[in-house]
Amino acid sequence: MINRRHIRVKVMQSLYAMMQSHNDDVIKEEKFLKFSIVKMLDLFVLQLQILIEVQKLANKKISLSKKKILATKEDLQPNTRFVNNIVINNLAKSQSLKTYIEDKKLNNWELDDEYIKIIFDALLKSDLYKNYMNSDDESFKVDRNFVIDFFKEIIAPNEKLFEYYEDKMITWIDDIPFVNSWIVRVLNKQKAGSTFILGNIYKDQDDEDFVSDLFKKTILNHTEYEKDIQEKTPNWENDRIADIDMILIKMAISEFLNFPSIPTRVTINEYIELAKDYSTQKSSYFVNGVLDKISKEFIESKRIVKIGRGLL
Repeated sequence: MINRRHIRVKVMQSLYAMMQSHNDDVIKEEKFLKFSIVKMLDLFVLQLQILIEVQKLANKKISLSKKKILATKEDLQPNTRFVNNIVINNLAKSQSLKTYIEDKKLNNWELDDEYIKIIFDALLKSDLYKNYMNSDDESFKVDRNFVIDFFKEIIAPNEKLFEYYEDKMITWIDDIPFVNSWIVRVLNKQKAGSTFILGNIYKDQDDEDFVSDLFKKTILNHTEYEKDIQEKTPNWENDRIADIDMILIKMAISEFLNFPSIPTRVTINEYIELAKDYSTQKSSYFVNGVLDKISKEFIESKRIVKIGRGLL
C-alpha cells in the first residue's frame, strides 16, 4: 500500500506540473492525481504477475520437451524445482489477484509476452537460478528467498520493462522504485501455508483523504504561503529559489496549518528528506532552515494548533 512519504511525492509532482503549465484547473488535476495513485496498484500487480507468467512459461517448455520425438532423459525427467516453487504457486492460486487482473483487464503479458521471455532467458542464465535448481534444501524459506532475489536481481532492474512501463503510463516511472520496494516487503511477509491476498492501495480512509486535502489546501493557498516564505528569505528573490524547494516548503506550511494530528517535527523531517531526493544538493539545508524559522513563528503566534501532547 502507498505510504504518506509517497503520497507527498505524488502531490508534489502534481503541484509542480500545475505550476509549470500555469494550469488552474484544480479539479481536473486532483482527479488525475488520484487516478495515478490508483494505477500504482496495476503496476504492482503487473510486476508481481511476471513471477507467475515466467513460471507458466517454464512449465510449458517442460511439457513441450517431454513430447519431443527424440526426448532425452533430462527432457523426460526434468528438474521441476522452479515450477513447484511454493511462493509463486501461492501467487498463482490467489483468488484476489485473479479477480483484480480480470476486473482491470490486465492482459499485458498475454499481448506482450516477449517481455516474459526476456525475463525467463535472463533467469536461466543466472547463477541464482542454477544454484536454486541444484540445492538440496527444499524448504519454504529457500523458495521465498529465491523469489525475492529473482525479483530484486532480474525483474526490478530490467531496462526493457522500464521502457515498457514508461510507454504505458508516464507517472509509473517515478512509481517503479516505490512499487518494487513494496513487492519485496510483501514477498518477505509470505508464510508457509498462507493464502496471498491483494491489499488496497490506501491503508485507510485518512490516507486517501490526505491526498486531496494536502493537494487542494496547498494549491488554493500557495500565494499566501509564498508571502510567509518571502518574509523568511529576505535575501532571496523568488526566482532564485528552486521550484521544487518552493513547492516543498508550501506543502509543509499547509501541513503545519491544516493537519493538526501531524507533528510539526515530522513534517519538517519529511520535507527535508524529499528535498534530498528530488531537489538540488543543498536544498535540504535550505528547506530545513526556512521551515524551522516559519514553524517557530507560527507556534509563537499560535497559527499552528496541534492535537495531542508532543505534536509541536
